[in-house]
Amino acid sequence: MSDDRPLASIAIVGGGTAGWMAAAALARVLGPQGPAITLVESEEIGTVGVGEATIPPIQAFNALLGIAEDDFVRATGGTYKLGIEFVDWWRQGHRYFHPFGTYGVDAGAVPFEAIWQRLRHEGGAAPLDAYSICAAAAAAGRFMRPQAGNTPLAQIGYAFHFDAGLYARFLRGHAEAAGVRRVEGKVVDVVLHGDSGAIEAVTLADGTRIAADLFVDCSGFRALLLGQALETGFEDWAHWLPNDRAVAVPSAPSGPPVPYTRSTARAAGWQWRIPLQHRIGNGYVYASAHLSDDEAAAQLLASLDGAPLAEPRLLRFRTGRRDAFWVRNCVGLGLASGFMEPLESTSIHLVQAGIARLLEMLPTRGFEPADIRRYNRLMVAEFESIRDFLILHFHASERDDSDYWRDLAAMPIPDSLAERMAIYRATGRVYREADELFTRTSWLAVMDGQGLRARGFDPIAAGMPVEAARARLERIAAVTQAAVGHMPAHQAFIARHGAAGIAR
Repeated sequence: MSDDRPLASIAIVGGGTAGWMAAAALARVLGPQGPAITLVESEEIGTVGVGEATIPPIQAFNALLGIAEDDFVRATGGTYKLGIEFVDWWRQGHRYFHPFGTYGVDAGAVPFEAIWQRLRHEGGAAPLDAYSICAAAAAAGRFMRPQAGNTPLAQIGYAFHFDAGLYARFLRGHAEAAGVRRVEGKVVDVVLHGDSGAIEAVTLADGTRIAADLFVDCSGFRALLLGQALETGFEDWAHWLPNDRAVAVPSAPSGPPVPYTRSTARAAGWQWRIPLQHRIGNGYVYASAHLSDDEAAAQLLASLDGAPLAEPRLLRFRTGRRDAFWVRNCVGLGLASGFMEPLESTSIHLVQAGIARLLEMLPTRGFEPADIRRYNRLMVAEFESIRDFLILHFHASERDDSDYWRDLAAMPIPDSLAERMAIYRATGRVYREADELFTRTSWLAVMDGQGLRARGFDPIAAGMPVEAARARLERIAAVTQAAVGHMPAHQAFIARHGAAGIAR
């Protein structure tokens, strides 16, 4: 007989960003009358946390927790992010910008991008950045939060750069204030129930036994519960996304922080630059088949804007996902559930998405199989749509200066991505499938930025007279540029809204 009683206890194994995000959100939503929540972490075991860049959905997560944005920025040494600048990706010497927010304004049922593609064929369209308030503001080093009204300032989309270690500490404070109990200790054994195979308890090195109804695996790449104890397989995507190493190092600021992340393509991977208030986060993500660890570290150190503040740190990973994210009474979050090439700053979003769906399908003690199947189906779709978007950056490139880039250009791609690219090449159409993460703006920015060109344009745009279309785009560009002039400098905005006193 199914047990329909509410959960009495939840154990989260592992801290770091994923563990404390889960703890804070579960405690906030389930409240003091909900299940007892225990988080187990060991000071002996480090976390992967380096300087993090995020995407706009994190605003909703912080709002769920009741976090004041200025307090969050101050506590994490944060800065604001309007998008990502891609350098040398399509061709060496070329740049493009993937903005948050939107491009232009749709004309009723006619998408902006359809009008833009038509005028591009007519020779009357400016580059996409002219129609994006986020791209224009990033280029000018300006930032402000969205302003209500019929203005491009209402279309500002933004996220954050912040120190992941400081964010975990900040969330820990919220979680513990909401009643989460933290237990220090290293898990040395996982006890499975003899009949169901579900997790009954975890045992710590000091002999402490922690039992729970629901276990959340936030143990990082080790996946102690989901991978090791429950033997959940792993779907490897290295044939599409071959990068398997990263070397990271913080450096001293070299000027006011810019309101965007920079990604620079290299001969065997790509390099990130994430500006925080107190330092710059830098890293080289690469394929070990094409570059040694020592060479990667040397190239990263040689390219820094400011003096390094620590020794380079090496990370090893496999891109892919677990065969299932929820097995029996265990849900994996963060690196325990899979690892996504970090190019588009999706790691924290995937934790957030997993938490949101867990709350949406919060189990009883009976763990209804239909809930588990739906959770896994939605998370697989989330991972795979992000996977396709990432592959697009690497595959749609004209770089042929190394075996790395030649291999990426020649590799077979998923049918789902091939379909999107074929549709775009025919008419310039972009679309958002169901509630997937990346919007039309994102797909258009990267397809255009990576050199894809449409043979024609969406026929839905043919009904607008060419001169009316041209005047519409000129007006959008002029209003967008004028709006940027009303925005303060990024550094000035931070000074008023979250300046942190963090020692380097």
